[in-house]
Amino acid sequence: MKLLLLNLIALLYPLFPETAELRPPAPTPAPQTVHDEGKRPKNIILLIGDGMGLTQVSAGMYAHKDKKLNIDQFPVTGLSRTHSAKNLITDSAAGATAFSCGCKTVNAYIGVDAKKKPCFTILEQAKKEGLAVGLVASCSVTHATPASFIAHVGDRAETENIATFFLETEVDLLIGGGMKYFNQRKTDPRNLVQELTQKGVVVSDFSKQAITDLRPDLKHPLAWFSAEGEPASALKGRDYLPAAARLAPVFLKQRSDKGFFMMLEGSQIDWGCHDKDGPRAVAEMLDFDLAIGAILEFARQDGETLVIITADHETGGMTLEQGTGPDTLAINFNTNYHTACMVPVYAYGPGSELFGGMYENTAIYTKMMELFGWGNVQPTPGSVKK
Repeated sequence: MKLLLLNLIALLYPLFPETAELRPPAPTPAPQTVHDEGKRPKNIILLIGDGMGLTQVSAGMYAHKDKKLNIDQFPVTGLSRTHSAKNLITDSAAGATAFSCGCKTVNAYIGVDAKKKPCFTILEQAKKEGLAVGLVASCSVTHATPASFIAHVGDRAETENIATFFLETEVDLLIGGGMKYFNQRKTDPRNLVQELTQKGVVVSDFSKQAITDLRPDLKHPLAWFSAEGEPASALKGRDYLPAAARLAPVFLKQRSDKGFFMMLEGSQIDWGCHDKDGPRAVAEMLDFDLAIGAILEFARQDGETLVIITADHETGGMTLEQGTGPDTLAINFNTNYHTACMVPVYAYGPGSELFGGMYENTAIYTKMMELFGWGNVQPTPGSVKK
C-alpha cells in the first residue's frame, strides 16, 4: 500500500505552523441564502468533481491551510448513492448518465439505459426548450462524463463515434480537450472541426489563442479545444478550468433569454486517485474549487442560477492519516479503482433546498427536470450509432 506524504513546503504545506497541535480549520458559518424558497431557477449549472468523495474534499481543505474552500460556502448538503444498474461500483459513464438521463445504466454505457435504449438527456431537452447549453471539462470532451450529456453509444471507448454527436445537437459553448477525435480521425475521413465551422460554430484551440484571449461572438456558438488529446494535469501547468468557469455562464446567459444549462467537470481528481498520486489529486481538487468559486460568484450576482456540485463516484478509497509530524497528514489509497462510497452533493441558489438528504444519483436529474418545469416531459428517443 503506497503512502504519500503531503509536502510541507510546496502544494501541501504545514497546516498550522504556529502550533504543533493538529486541529481543523475554523468553522465556516453557513451563508445566508439569497433566494426565496420554492422559487425556480432560470439557469442550472451542474459541477461534477470526477472521483471526488468527502476525503478528497477534506484533503483539499487541509492543503488549503486555514483558508476556506469555495465549496465550503454552499448552504445545502446531501449524499448520493452511486451504484450502477449491474454493479455496486459504478464507472463515470454510468455515473454521468444517471445525472444526464435519470436512469441507472450499465458501466461503460453512454446516454443509454441498461437495455441500451437511448435516453434523451437534460442537455438535449434544454436545447429543445430553447435554452443555451454548455459543456466544459478538464479532460477530452469525448470522455465519459461530458459525452454522457450529448451522445448515445454502448461503449465509452468509442471516442470518434461520440464526437459525431456534437454535430447533431448544437452546444452553445464547448471547452475541453480531444480535438484529434474531430480532425485527425482514424475511423473515417471526416473533419468535424470543419463541419462545426460550416454550421456556424466559432472553433478555436490552444495553439491559436489562450482561453483568456477569447472574445466570443454572441451570435455564434463557440468551441475551444484545450488539447489534441487529454489535457495536462494542473501540476503540469493546465490552468484553463477556472477561466472557463468565469467565461461560460456570462456567455451562455446572453445566448438565450430563456436561460441555460451547463455542465462543468473537474475531471482529473479521478486520475490522480487512480494513480495513487496524492499531491496530484489535491492539486486537481483545488483547481476545481477555483472553478467553483467563479461559478458561485456569478450565481450570487445573477440570483436566478442554481449551482449543484457532486461527483459520479469516489476514486481510490482515499484516507487521510497521521503524517511524519503532528501538523502533517499523509494520503493513503486502498485501491486504484473506484469505490462504492456515497458522495457529497452541495447546492446553492433557487431550488437548492431540494438537494439536502440522502438519495440515488438519478434523483439529481429528476430534481433538475422538476425545477426547470419539465417534470412531466416524456423522453424523446435518441439513436445509438454503431
